[in-house]
Parts: sequence; structure tokens; C-alpha cells
Amino acid sequence: MTRPVGTATRGTTNPNRLRRMDRWIAATHGAALRRGERPVAVDLGYGAAPWTAVELLQRLRTADPRCEVVGIEIDPVRVAAAKPYEREGLTFRHGGFEVPSDRPPALIRAANVLRQYDEGEVAAVWTRLCARLAPGGLLVEGTCDEIGRRHVWVALGPEGPRTVTFAARLASLERPSDLAERLPKALIHRNVPGEPVHAFLRDFDRAWAAAAPYASLGARQRWVRTVAELAADWPLSKDRRWRQGEVTVNWTALAPGSG
Repeated sequence: MTRPVGTATRGTTNPNRLRRMDRWIAATHGAALRRGERPVAVDLGYGAAPWTAVELLQRLRTADPRCEVVGIEIDPVRVAAAKPYEREGLTFRHGGFEVPSDRPPALIRAANVLRQYDEGEVAAVWTRLCARLAPGGLLVEGTCDEIGRRHVWVALGPEGPRTVTFAARLASLERPSDLAERLPKALIHRNVPGEPVHAFLRDFDRAWAAAAPYASLGARQRWVRTVAELAADWPLSKDRRWRQGEVTVNWTALAPGSG
């Protein structure tokens, strides 16, 4: 048997930890799932308990009832512990970045997996995972806190990274740059003066401060006003998901300036 590619994560997981990411995937990638035949999604590195894979199946089936999920873990003990949770449409396998799936996946979700790797390793992992995607497939790779209040993720297709999404439980934020601690590995060390992501978060905080009068109407109204102001200078996706405490920006606007 070929040794899986990668190293084991700490395995930290909690129920509903990835709900914001899952809901975004179902909303933005649901149409692509429905166009495929027997679409399969991969929860890569689900951790010490299988909750995130179970929840991914439930949420994707709101977009396409035919969707199947494969949970993949590099630690065989975790795979054995997850096997009792298998059901119709949900299986668990031992593996890593080689993604041992019988069919090319329409989605690979890798949450809190690359945080332990060096920044210089990220591009090669992205390329390897994207090469496993079915036509029209999507890789979503990012980081969140332990209970799912704050997320940042990158969405990639076979051609490479497309967008970066910032998502939060708005009541947990003092300012948008609080999300900096959850930047994915490709960006977290680039939050320094002179880098695009640093300028983006700086402008985000400024727009948030300018929108302070809207706080009396609630955090959501302040966020929506902030994002509308930010959109004047940054290439943001203009959609109703702003009201969900999300904002998506083109990758090219935040891509590291060097290296």
C-alpha cells in the first residue's frame, strides 16, 4: 500500500465548526454539483472525530440530494473511529493529499489542514489537490477558530486560486482585522505593510470605523454598510451573502506581492 502524502494534524474538531464554510459552498457551488453525475465531495483531514464530514453531507444535500461525501484522514486510528458513522452517501478512507477517491471529486474541502505546513509548501499542495478535481470542481482551503465564529478561506479551480472569503459571527468582532488571525497559510505571514492583504484589512477597518453610526441598527447593518464602502476600492463579489457576515474578494487583489 502506498504511504499517504502529508502529515497528521492535531485533529481538533467540534460540531458546527465549519458551518459558515459549508453554507457558502452549498450556495455558490451548488449549481456545479447539480450539473455533475453522482457528485462526490471530499472532507480532507476531518480530524479526530467525523462531525465535519457528517455535517458536510447534510448541507450539500440541500443543494443536490445525490451528493456523496468521502472523509479522508491520514491517521488510520481516526479512520477506524469514524467507520461506525458511515451511512448511505458517506464513507471514510485512509489517505492524504493524493485524495484516494474512486471518482474525481466535484469538491475538496481542506479546513485547518495546511496551517501546520510552511508557506512555501502551500502552492504545491494546492496544485496537487486541484489536479484531482473533476471538471468544474472546486477546492476550498482555509482556517477557522475552534467553534466556527471566524473563517477565512481560498476557493480554487484547476487554473488556481480564484477568491478569498472572510466570514464571521459579527457579534464576535471588534473590528474586521480580527479575522487576520484566521488567514490561511498562504496569506497569514503576509499581513505586513507593503502586502496587499495588509492593505485590504487596513481599508476594511477604516470602512468599519466610518460605518460606526450604523451600529445602532445592529452589527449586520454596520457590516453591510462597511462592505459596500469597501467595494468602491476593492474587487468584491456583490451578492446577498454580505448579510450573512461574509465578504468575498478576488484572489488577484490579495495575492502575495513576492515569493
